[in-house]
This record gives sequence, structure tokens and C-alpha cells, in this order.
Amino acid sequence: MPATHRRKLPIGIQTFSDIREGGYYYVDKTPFIEKLANQNKYYFLSRPRRFGKSLLLDTLGCLFEGRQALFEGLYIHDKWDWQQRYPVVRLSFGSGVMQTRQELDVRIRDQLRTERERLGLTLTYDTDIAGEFEQLIRQAHSHYGQRVVVLIDEYDKPILDNILDGDRARELREGLKNLYSVLKDADPHLHFVLLTGVSKFSKVSLFSGLNNLNDITLDTPYADICGYTDRDIDTVFAPELPGLDRDEIRRWYNGYRWGGQDVPSVYNPFDVLLLLQKRIFSPYWFESATPTFLVDVLTQRGVFTPALSQLQTEAELLGRFDVDHIATEALLFQTGYLTVHATEEPMTGYRLYTLGYPNREVETSLNQALLPLLGLQEPPRERLTLFRLLQAHDLAGLGIHLKALYAGLPHDWYRNNPIAQYEGHYASVFYSHFAALGVKVTVEDASHHGKVDMSVDFNGHIYLFEFKVVEQLPEGKALEQIKAKGYADKHRASGKPIHLVGVEFSSVKRQIVAFDVETL
Repeated sequence: MPATHRRKLPIGIQTFSDIREGGYYYVDKTPFIEKLANQNKYYFLSRPRRFGKSLLLDTLGCLFEGRQALFEGLYIHDKWDWQQRYPVVRLSFGSGVMQTRQELDVRIRDQLRTERERLGLTLTYDTDIAGEFEQLIRQAHSHYGQRVVVLIDEYDKPILDNILDGDRARELREGLKNLYSVLKDADPHLHFVLLTGVSKFSKVSLFSGLNNLNDITLDTPYADICGYTDRDIDTVFAPELPGLDRDEIRRWYNGYRWGGQDVPSVYNPFDVLLLLQKRIFSPYWFESATPTFLVDVLTQRGVFTPALSQLQTEAELLGRFDVDHIATEALLFQTGYLTVHATEEPMTGYRLYTLGYPNREVETSLNQALLPLLGLQEPPRERLTLFRLLQAHDLAGLGIHLKALYAGLPHDWYRNNPIAQYEGHYASVFYSHFAALGVKVTVEDASHHGKVDMSVDFNGHIYLFEFKVVEQLPEGKALEQIKAKGYADKHRASGKPIHLVGVEFSSVKRQIVAFDVETL
């Protein structure tokens, strides 16, 4: 049902009762919740930060506790047995940063004590953490005469907070494994279990023995269990849309997809709510937590940035994540910086995913964060110069600007930075400089690390770039190669002026040695 009047925007509110009783907008996720509650027992869901996981868990908690009044008018209201009420145990590792096993154990014990008090139970004998958790579950089952619901939020945060320190991360992982291992033997006392987090650690490393944990992260029926769909924006938030460019909202914040190309894409709810409140487009989600860990890992690995717009990977690699091995693809996907663009199954049981940026916010912001690590001294000033040159269609000035850009990369940086030895560094600087501006950039061929063939659509003009390293491909001119490949053909129907730009780079001189332009 479309919203007919303006309500309050639930920015930062993760408590279901506050939203339902406080006059806030609410996107009804109870169709997914009904499916979850009735189909299985143990679930795992991975979604990036600030995607509504905590609200989802709180909604489930209220449902199992039988708080019927909160669900009036929602899909599940007349489909649920409100006579059945279950004891709910809630644990969360979302707040604070723990750096030792001791700090983690104190936090766990504190939460177990809080849950006992809330459920009216007492610890009958001193025991270790696993014993306390097990006793809590058994006592709750016995006291209430119903099996227990266990909801664990941010289950992986203590490990992720320390992921760059392997020993510390392993120490915290063992502490969490000690807690989660209880779930396997507590099976007779459990009715429903859901763990949510950002990453998917292997079952072996965190859930030994819990082989029936159903990972719904990439399951089509749950693709939009978190986040807002286009329909949600156009109906629930309809009163807030006048005065905002609807297509621009889509370009900036939509595009997250968990599953194949047939599943609905979703918007980051954090972004949408702040846009509706502040009325200006900004990278709200990206800026809400600087991804220093992510940027550090990408830099250490010398990632070829044009490839991030179209990265192919196997399903197995997307789900593999542990302290000792973090695949770049899994890291970028699970943290929300890349999303599924396409899925194919070339043979039964073998699934291939094509990943790419979900939207303009992420592509622009991540490349802005990477530019200083690629050697740029003053990215904001350089970006402003690039914007003005493109706005004026000043191709001669563009050539001068890009030459100055490469000349400004510090000599010491080349010697000391591991990415400098990577043959795609020159193309990475070129691509990321444009992508960081927020213009529409399409990489035609990200498979050859020494070059980047790229198109830019901006301000009514199309720019086609062929980038080559002369030491690798000494024969032929870059401009001639654009023509030979017919890159311009698919753009002719647009009626826009098309500029062909051949950029030749010398890795020995570390400079652009040719910048040839032709306008069609």
C-alpha cells in the first residue's frame, strides 16, 4: 500500500517496536520472515553493514515472543499462531571493539547474564562460557515449556575488527567458536537459530559440527530480505520523493544483488533514509565507516582497479573467508563494495558469478579512497581539474593534465610501493581518476593488465580511450587500434559527439608519450 502521508524516517533505529509504535516508515519484511520461520531451523545470513540485519533480528524476536499488536496491518499478522510463544535469547557483538580473548569473554558473559535476568533465570552452578550458554538454553526450554529461539547479530565483528593482525584474529575466532559450538549439542532445546554478519567464515573454523546451518545469503527467495526495492521506494516512501530525481536515486544507491540477474536489486536503506532527510546526494554509507582495512588489503595485493567493474569468480570463492585466507573477491563482495551482476552455470553444479560495482556511490567512493595509494598527491584538486576539462570538452588540456598527473607521482613511491611493480598500475591510475569523479565510465576490456580500453559518457559527449604501454605493444598507434576495433560503432546511434583518444604510456619513462585525439 502506498504511504498517503509523511511519517518519520527511521534513521539508525534498529528496534522494531520503536518503528511500529513511533510513527516511522516501515517496509514490510514479514513475508520473508514467515518463510524463514516455517521452513527450517538453523540459518545464516551475510549482508554488508547498515543493511537492516539488526532490525530483521529484532523483528523475528518480537514475532517469536508473540507481540501481536506490533504486527497489525502487516503480511504475517493473520498467518501466525499467536498462542505459541517462545523464549528468545539475543546476542550481539555490534558495539565496541574487543582486542583480546579476555575482553571477548567478559562481553559474552555479560550478555549471557543479561539474557538470564531478562528471562527470569539464575545460574545454578559456576561453569565456563560454553557451559553458561548451554545452561541458559536448557533452563529457558524447561522454564517456558517451549524450545528456544537464538538470534546472534554481528557474529563475526570481533574477528573482522582484528583481521589484519592474524594472531589476534585467530584468538578471537577461537573464543567465538567456543560459544557457537554449543548450538550443535543444544539441538533438542532449540526451535530456531539465525546468525547474521558481514562475512561468511567457514563452518569448519567457527561452527564445527553444525553442518545443518542453512546459508541463505545467495538464495533467490531471500534476495531482498534486507534493503529496499524499487517498489518499496515508490510506494512506502512516495511522500518523500517530490523534489528528488528518481533516476538519480537509482543510479546512486540501487544495484545490490544477491543471486542471479533475475532477482530484484535493492537499495542500501541507510543511504536512502539519509538522502530523504538531507535532500542531497552524498556517499552516506561509504563515509559511515572508513574502509581502511579493505583499502589496505587492495593496496597490498596490487589490485588492478579497472577489473573491479567486471570481476569473474566461482561461487565457492565467494563463500570462502577466513583469517588465514581472504580471497579479494570474497572480501569485496561480502563487505558490499562489489555485488552480483550476472550468474551462469556452464555445467551442472558449477556456478560462475560476474561481480561489479553496485552503484555510482560505491564506484566513485572506493576509487577516491584508492587514488592516494596509487600515488596521487592531491586527488581532490586533480579531480576538480578533470571535471572542468571534461565539462569544457578541452581535449588538449586533458592531455596536458594527464601528463602532469603521471609526472607528479613521487619517485620514491615507485621504488617502495608493491603495486608499482604491477604492470597494470598505469592503467589503474588512469581508470580510477575518472571513476572517482562519478562520471559514467565503462571498461571495455579489463582482462589485459597492461592497458585499459575505456569509454566515458559525460555532459553530452562520449570519450573512447585506448590505453597502451609502448614497451609491451611497440607496433601500431593506440588511436589506430580504436578504429580497428570499431569501438565507436555502437555509440554512433546516440547522436552525441564521439572523441577517440589514443593514450600511449612508457613504463620506462613513467609518462604518457603520446596523446592522440580524433573527433567523429
